[in-house]
Amino acid sequence: MARLLPVHLLLATLLVMGAALPARAQAPAPSEAVRNMIGAWELSNVARDLRCVVSFRLDPAPPGRALGFEGDCAAVIPALKDAAAWTIDSRDALHFIDARGNLLIEFTEVEVGMYDTSRAGGPLFFLQTLAAAQQERTADQVFGEWALGRGSGKPLCEFTFGNTAHDVDSFVLIVKPGCDATVTRFAPVSWKLDRGQLVLLNAKAEAWRFEEADPSTWRRIPQGRQPLVLVRGGS
Repeated sequence: MARLLPVHLLLATLLVMGAALPARAQAPAPSEAVRNMIGAWELSNVARDLRCVVSFRLDPAPPGRALGFEGDCAAVIPALKDAAAWTIDSRDALHFIDARGNLLIEFTEVEVGMYDTSRAGGPLFFLQTLAAAQQERTADQVFGEWALGRGSGKPLCEFTFGNTAHDVDSFVLIVKPGCDATVTRFAPVSWKLDRGQLVLLNAKAEAWRFEEADPSTWRRIPQGRQPLVLVRGGS
Protein backbone atom coordinates (compact mmCIF):
# COMPACT_ATOMS: atom_id res chain seq x y z
CA MET A 1 0.00 0.00 0.00
CA ALA A 2 1.45 3.37 -1.04
CA ARG A 3 2.33 5.69 1.79
CA LEU A 4 1.11 9.29 1.66
CA LEU A 5 3.68 12.06 2.00
CA PRO A 6 3.42 14.15 5.15
CA VAL A 7 1.70 17.47 4.51
CA HIS A 8 4.82 19.52 5.19
CA LEU A 9 6.83 17.51 2.65
CA LEU A 10 4.06 17.85 0.05
CA LEU A 11 3.98 21.64 0.46
CA ALA A 12 7.75 21.86 0.20
CA THR A 13 7.70 19.82 -3.02
CA LEU A 14 5.06 22.10 -4.56
CA LEU A 15 7.06 25.20 -3.64
CA VAL A 16 10.19 23.80 -5.28
CA MET A 17 8.26 22.91 -8.43
CA GLY A 18 6.73 26.39 -8.55
CA ALA A 19 10.13 28.02 -8.20
CA ALA A 20 11.39 25.98 -11.14
CA LEU A 21 8.75 27.41 -13.48
CA PRO A 22 9.89 30.41 -15.55
CA ALA A 23 8.74 33.66 -14.00
CA ARG A 24 6.44 35.76 -16.14
CA ALA A 25 6.86 39.48 -15.72
CA GLN A 26 3.54 41.23 -15.87
CA ALA A 27 3.50 44.38 -17.96
CA PRO A 28 2.09 47.39 -16.11
CA ALA A 29 -1.48 48.28 -17.01
CA PRO A 30 -1.67 51.18 -19.49
CA SER A 31 -2.51 54.55 -17.97
CA GLU A 32 -5.78 56.32 -18.66
CA ALA A 33 -3.95 58.78 -20.95
CA VAL A 34 -2.61 55.85 -22.99
CA ARG A 35 -6.00 54.12 -23.19
CA ASN A 36 -7.62 57.36 -24.35
CA MET A 37 -5.27 57.50 -27.35
CA ILE A 38 -6.12 54.07 -28.71
CA GLY A 39 -7.84 54.21 -32.09
CA ALA A 40 -7.81 56.34 -35.22
CA TRP A 41 -6.96 60.06 -35.15
CA GLU A 42 -6.81 62.72 -37.84
CA LEU A 43 -3.49 64.56 -38.16
CA SER A 44 -3.67 67.91 -39.97
CA ASN A 45 -2.10 71.31 -40.47
CA VAL A 46 -3.96 74.50 -39.54
CA ALA A 47 -5.75 74.83 -42.87
CA ARG A 48 -6.60 71.10 -42.92
CA ASP A 49 -5.51 70.94 -46.55
CA LEU A 50 -2.88 68.40 -45.46
CA ARG A 51 -4.37 65.47 -43.57
CA CYS A 52 -3.79 61.81 -42.80
CA VAL A 53 -4.96 59.21 -40.29
CA VAL A 54 -2.80 57.91 -37.43
CA SER A 55 -3.80 54.72 -35.60
CA PHE A 56 -2.48 54.34 -32.05
CA ARG A 57 -2.26 50.77 -30.73
CA LEU A 58 -1.39 49.15 -27.40
CA ASP A 59 0.95 46.58 -28.95
CA PRO A 60 4.58 46.99 -27.88
CA ALA A 61 6.83 48.44 -30.56
CA PRO A 62 10.12 49.13 -28.77
CA PRO A 63 10.93 51.75 -27.70
CA GLY A 64 7.20 52.54 -27.36
CA ARG A 65 3.84 51.33 -28.66
CA ALA A 66 2.79 50.50 -32.20
CA LEU A 67 1.26 53.00 -34.59
CA GLY A 68 0.03 52.96 -38.16
CA PHE A 69 -0.51 55.56 -40.86
CA GLU A 70 -3.17 55.90 -43.55
CA GLY A 71 -2.23 58.44 -46.17
CA ASP A 72 1.02 60.37 -46.48
CA CYS A 73 1.58 61.61 -42.92
CA ALA A 74 5.15 62.58 -43.81
CA ALA A 75 3.66 65.15 -46.19
CA VAL A 76 1.91 66.73 -43.20
CA ILE A 77 4.91 66.53 -40.83
CA PRO A 78 8.11 65.47 -42.64
CA ALA A 79 9.73 64.21 -39.41
CA LEU A 80 7.13 61.44 -39.23
CA LYS A 81 8.88 59.54 -42.03
CA ASP A 82 11.13 58.18 -39.25
CA ALA A 83 8.34 57.52 -36.71
CA ALA A 84 8.50 54.00 -35.29
CA ALA A 85 6.42 54.24 -32.11
CA TRP A 86 4.57 56.51 -29.71
CA THR A 87 4.67 57.14 -25.97
CA ILE A 88 2.93 59.25 -23.33
CA ASP A 89 5.27 61.02 -20.91
CA SER A 90 4.74 61.88 -17.23
CA ARG A 91 2.96 65.12 -18.23
CA ASP A 92 0.55 63.17 -20.48
CA ALA A 93 2.19 64.70 -23.56
CA LEU A 94 2.14 62.55 -26.70
CA HIS A 95 5.52 61.78 -28.28
CA PHE A 96 6.23 60.38 -31.73
CA ILE A 97 9.65 58.69 -31.54
CA ASP A 98 12.05 56.97 -33.92
CA ALA A 99 13.48 53.44 -33.58
CA ARG A 100 16.17 54.69 -31.19
CA GLY A 101 13.70 56.47 -28.93
CA ASN A 102 14.57 59.96 -30.13
CA LEU A 103 11.74 62.49 -29.94
CA LEU A 104 10.47 63.56 -33.36
CA ILE A 105 7.53 65.76 -32.34
CA GLU A 106 5.45 66.40 -29.22
CA PHE A 107 1.70 67.01 -28.97
CA THR A 108 -0.08 68.28 -25.86
CA GLU A 109 -3.78 67.98 -25.08
CA VAL A 110 -5.71 71.23 -25.50
CA GLU A 111 -9.14 69.71 -24.88
CA VAL A 112 -10.67 66.26 -24.68
CA GLY A 113 -10.07 64.54 -28.01
CA MET A 114 -7.72 67.19 -29.43
CA TYR A 115 -3.94 67.70 -29.27
CA ASP A 116 -1.68 70.28 -30.89
CA THR A 117 2.00 71.21 -31.17
CA SER A 118 1.67 74.74 -29.75
CA ARG A 119 4.14 74.07 -26.91
CA ALA A 120 6.72 72.55 -29.24
CA GLY A 121 7.20 75.73 -31.28
CA GLY A 122 7.38 75.88 -35.05
CA PRO A 123 4.45 75.20 -37.39
CA LEU A 124 1.17 74.31 -35.70
CA PHE A 125 -0.34 70.85 -36.22
CA PHE A 126 -3.42 69.18 -34.78
CA LEU A 127 -4.55 65.69 -33.79
CA GLN A 128 -8.22 65.01 -33.19
CA THR A 129 -10.17 61.79 -32.96
CA LEU A 130 -11.30 60.63 -36.37
CA ALA A 131 -14.88 60.38 -35.15
CA ALA A 132 -14.83 64.05 -34.12
CA ALA A 133 -13.25 65.11 -37.41
CA GLN A 134 -15.94 63.32 -39.39
CA GLN A 135 -18.77 64.84 -37.35
CA GLU A 136 -17.71 68.47 -37.65
CA ARG A 137 -20.38 71.01 -38.43
CA THR A 138 -20.52 72.77 -41.76
CA ALA A 139 -21.16 76.49 -42.18
CA ASP A 140 -24.67 76.00 -43.53
CA GLN A 141 -25.59 74.33 -40.22
CA VAL A 142 -24.63 77.52 -38.35
CA PHE A 143 -26.11 80.30 -40.51
CA GLY A 144 -28.92 82.18 -38.75
CA GLU A 145 -29.86 83.74 -35.42
CA TRP A 146 -27.90 83.12 -32.21
CA ALA A 147 -27.90 84.58 -28.70
CA LEU A 148 -24.96 84.85 -26.31
CA GLY A 149 -25.60 84.51 -22.59
CA ARG A 150 -24.45 83.19 -19.23
CA GLY A 151 -27.36 80.92 -18.46
CA SER A 152 -31.13 81.15 -18.65
CA GLY A 153 -31.31 84.90 -18.04
CA LYS A 154 -31.49 87.75 -20.52
CA PRO A 155 -29.00 87.34 -23.40
CA LEU A 156 -25.89 89.51 -23.36
CA CYS A 157 -26.10 89.91 -27.11
CA GLU A 158 -27.85 88.61 -30.20
CA PHE A 159 -26.18 87.92 -33.54
CA THR A 160 -26.97 86.98 -37.08
CA PHE A 161 -24.39 84.55 -38.42
CA GLY A 162 -24.35 85.66 -42.03
CA ASN A 163 -23.81 83.52 -45.10
CA THR A 164 -21.82 86.14 -47.02
CA ALA A 165 -18.05 86.38 -46.95
CA HIS A 166 -16.33 88.87 -44.65
CA ASP A 167 -12.94 87.89 -46.07
CA VAL A 168 -11.38 84.78 -47.58
CA ASP A 169 -11.49 82.91 -44.26
CA SER A 170 -14.67 84.02 -42.49
CA PHE A 171 -18.32 85.05 -42.82
CA VAL A 172 -20.04 88.29 -41.84
CA LEU A 173 -21.31 88.51 -38.26
CA ILE A 174 -24.11 91.01 -37.61
CA VAL A 175 -24.17 92.27 -34.01
CA LYS A 176 -27.62 93.49 -32.99
CA PRO A 177 -28.13 96.68 -30.92
CA GLY A 178 -28.21 96.63 -27.12
CA CYS A 179 -25.33 94.25 -26.45
CA ASP A 180 -23.53 94.00 -23.12
CA ALA A 181 -20.15 95.73 -22.73
CA THR A 182 -18.50 92.30 -22.60
CA VAL A 183 -19.36 91.97 -26.29
CA THR A 184 -18.99 95.59 -27.41
CA ARG A 185 -15.45 95.77 -26.00
CA PHE A 186 -14.48 92.70 -28.00
CA ALA A 187 -16.43 93.97 -31.05
CA PRO A 188 -16.72 90.83 -33.19
CA VAL A 189 -17.12 91.36 -36.93
CA SER A 190 -16.94 87.87 -38.43
CA TRP A 191 -17.16 84.16 -37.69
CA LYS A 192 -15.82 80.85 -38.99
CA LEU A 193 -15.60 77.15 -38.19
CA ASP A 194 -12.10 75.95 -37.36
CA ARG A 195 -11.28 72.29 -36.57
CA GLY A 196 -14.67 71.68 -35.03
CA GLN A 197 -14.74 74.96 -33.11
CA LEU A 198 -16.94 78.00 -33.73
CA VAL A 199 -14.80 81.14 -33.76
CA LEU A 200 -15.83 84.81 -33.46
CA LEU A 201 -13.24 87.31 -34.71
CA ASN A 202 -12.81 91.06 -34.24
CA ALA A 203 -11.05 93.54 -36.51
CA LYS A 204 -7.71 92.81 -34.79
CA ALA A 205 -8.07 89.08 -35.61
CA GLU A 206 -8.51 88.33 -31.89
CA ALA A 207 -10.71 85.31 -31.34
CA TRP A 208 -13.37 83.91 -29.04
CA ARG A 209 -13.54 80.15 -29.47
CA PHE A 210 -16.54 77.95 -28.70
CA GLU A 211 -16.90 74.17 -28.56
CA GLU A 212 -20.13 72.36 -29.38
CA ALA A 213 -22.23 71.05 -26.50
CA ASP A 214 -25.09 70.03 -28.81
CA PRO A 215 -26.26 71.19 -32.28
CA SER A 216 -27.89 74.33 -30.86
CA THR A 217 -25.46 75.17 -28.03
CA TRP A 218 -21.78 76.16 -28.05
CA ARG A 219 -19.69 76.96 -24.95
CA ARG A 220 -16.79 79.39 -24.94
CA ILE A 221 -13.37 77.86 -24.25
CA PRO A 222 -11.51 78.09 -22.03
CA GLN A 223 -14.38 78.55 -19.60
CA GLY A 224 -14.06 81.39 -17.12
CA ARG A 225 -15.85 81.92 -13.82
CA GLN A 226 -18.98 82.94 -15.73
CA PRO A 227 -19.03 80.74 -18.85
CA LEU A 228 -20.39 82.24 -22.06
CA VAL A 229 -22.81 80.15 -24.09
CA LEU A 230 -24.09 80.62 -27.64
CA VAL A 231 -27.63 79.32 -28.15
CA ARG A 232 -29.46 79.11 -31.45
CA GLY A 233 -32.41 81.46 -31.75
CA GLY A 234 -32.99 85.11 -31.04
CA SER A 235 -35.57 87.83 -31.36
